[in-house]
Amino acid sequence: MNWSRREVLKLAAMGAVAAAAPRFAAAQREGSVSSASRDRVLLCNEDSNTLSVIDPATNSVRATINLTSFDEDPRPPFRFVTGGVVPAHAAMINKPLYHGAIAIHGAAPSPDSRLIATTGRGTSNVYLIDTETLKVIGNAPNPQAKDDTNPERLTTGILVGREPHEPTFTRNGKELWVTVRGENRIAILDVERAKRRSAGTAGDAIRGYLETVSGPAQAWFSADGRLAFVVSQKEPRLDVFEVRADGQGFSRPKRATTVDIKAQDPFAFTPFEKTSPDGREIWLSHKLADSVSAWSIDRNPKLLDHVKLGDKARPNHIEFVENTNGKAVYVSLARVDDGGPGGIASSRIAIIDRGVAPGGRTVAGSFFTHGREAHGLWTNPEGTRLYVAHEQDELPGTPNEGQTVCSVFDVTDPLKPGFVAQIPLGHLDLPSGKLRNKKSINLVYVRPGARSQAG
Repeated sequence: MNWSRREVLKLAAMGAVAAAAPRFAAAQREGSVSSASRDRVLLCNEDSNTLSVIDPATNSVRATINLTSFDEDPRPPFRFVTGGVVPAHAAMINKPLYHGAIAIHGAAPSPDSRLIATTGRGTSNVYLIDTETLKVIGNAPNPQAKDDTNPERLTTGILVGREPHEPTFTRNGKELWVTVRGENRIAILDVERAKRRSAGTAGDAIRGYLETVSGPAQAWFSADGRLAFVVSQKEPRLDVFEVRADGQGFSRPKRATTVDIKAQDPFAFTPFEKTSPDGREIWLSHKLADSVSAWSIDRNPKLLDHVKLGDKARPNHIEFVENTNGKAVYVSLARVDDGGPGGIASSRIAIIDRGVAPGGRTVAGSFFTHGREAHGLWTNPEGTRLYVAHEQDELPGTPNEGQTVCSVFDVTDPLKPGFVAQIPLGHLDLPSGKLRNKKSINLVYVRPGARSQAG
């Protein structure tokens, strides 16, 4: 029988995971898998406008952060559930005087991991969240609060422009750059002023706007903080800016170059990028081109690798895992395949061996995510645990049917990940009813006070 390359990789990856699973399951039973008590994983749930908070020590949902404005007013038109009827999503966000978030999507940690910023695509704003208290900065006491109303009134956040996609902190933590994907600019915020403004005091948090290629999807900074790379979902171009921080650490950005990436992304749809742990490369995901590419960190980036992932792979996010056992690049694939573990439909994650010299990187294998339509990826600081967010709910007849799930993998051996757990995200308890957490997009792992991947 003649096997395709994809089928060989599929069987190899399934075999590796199956062989590794008993070892990792035993480690769980013996309590040898541990996590810092202050760690938490935060997932942006786009349809429910909530953030699920997972405790990595127990791999269970610890809390749900509410970015809706439901139940702030005791009168029926402002309730989430009225007369025992749970509204459809479109009805929820179109209720009278709803001022909560719409389409929570992007997220990134501050360099010290004490804040995350998250964007409301539909509300054109950005919110700041304290990762230790899990409080939305700027919320105020609700003057109408009673036993059956929310005790807090949700802040409006900071309005930045049409369709904000991803927020990214500068390496010194002074600024937050928010790509305004519906336009051709980035909103640059003063973080301290943003925190004060979110808390209700005077002052404009936006320092200014930086003109970019049309449809900017994300900005990411070089390890030394001197260069900013901006990808687009409307043009096959990579913008590179010199940050040029002044004496106070604030940017005075200037475009260094714009790179034509049409050969790698002919469909002009590059939603995500990230720098490697050694700071030498920046990797881009080309979702409609079913590929990723790696570039040198430079004022004039050079192409190092262009890796094709297979037909309709639809890559979303990129994550790096590096430890004593190897170096790998993981790419979440939105495509959902039949025949996953237990015969349940599942997405996959492609594995690229980064131990191979630039120019020779290819897909070395893949593994099932135990969820549908994989999106956000993030590892713990030690590079031993990987968390995966999913957009679609689990199918009927499966263990967590009707739930959006987060999955966890042991990546002690980066090239042979082992499945640990599938975590159902459950719901947010509102005074008038239960709002199910659904459609996870971005995911970040934070350890408050520790240096983050953006640091």
